[in-house]
Amino acid sequence: MDVRIGLIFLLFLLSCNAFSDREQKVYSSPPGYDLKEPVRYRLRESMQEISGIVLFPDEHKIMAINDEEGRVYQVDVVATKPYPYYKFAKNGDYEDICRTDSGWFVLKSSGSLYHVHGLFTDSVYSDHYKLEKQGKREFETTYYDSARNSIVMICKNCEDDKKLGITSAYRFDLASKAFDTTAIYHFDAREIARLVGSDMRFFKPSAAAIHPIEKRLYMVASVNGLLVIADLQGHVQEAYNLKHRLFLQPEGIDFAPNGDMYISNEGGYDGAASILKFTYKSK
Repeated sequence: MDVRIGLIFLLFLLSCNAFSDREQKVYSSPPGYDLKEPVRYRLRESMQEISGIVLFPDEHKIMAINDEEGRVYQVDVVATKPYPYYKFAKNGDYEDICRTDSGWFVLKSSGSLYHVHGLFTDSVYSDHYKLEKQGKREFETTYYDSARNSIVMICKNCEDDKKLGITSAYRFDLASKAFDTTAIYHFDAREIARLVGSDMRFFKPSAAAIHPIEKRLYMVASVNGLLVIADLQGHVQEAYNLKHRLFLQPEGIDFAPNGDMYISNEGGYDGAASILKFTYKSK
């Protein structure tokens, strides 16, 4: 009996070590960046629920969404006064913002897009475009693809994707003001999991932007704690674990023309909302 107990205990220790090895995360940075050394800008109380961001054109005019209100905020990272804002729709769950050659668009979690008119004036309003897709769905990510003359929306939690372990992207054509009925590409969660050495079942991006120099798609995933890089056809190329102490809840990403990367973090119980700046050093 003692021998059997000893063998059971030994097997238990080995399984614990194996689990620990699987869960041991490696933290590194993509070429050109050091994810350990950001410049941190703390945000005012009104932006504790910050979500998507767009640099327009610098740190003194970062356009941002508070995901509980139908408002676009103009954030200055060194402001001492309340941030100006522009009301475009009633309160709701708004997740991302992008600037296109056709104007400003805001994404709602249901997959709706709001074309915002009259930004920076006293006469702001919006046109509403709804994604007609069956089943439960949740979106947090959108970006402007000028080559496609389109806005691309990436699912965070879509019913059809769950069955296949994929994450789908849908296109909104800016010329026709219409959504494609089928996905333009998919991300495979298993492929991303392999790159970061995890057992991740679903990839749930929270923001995306095209790098102005590399012309690649950078995505942050708050739920997964990841930065993922793909080409513009949806082929994953790199993936990096993000340390929670720096990336409390990454919900927005954008780039300056020189490649400097900005990532917004919601606040919550364990810290204040912030925007992190990562200087780009070209190869």
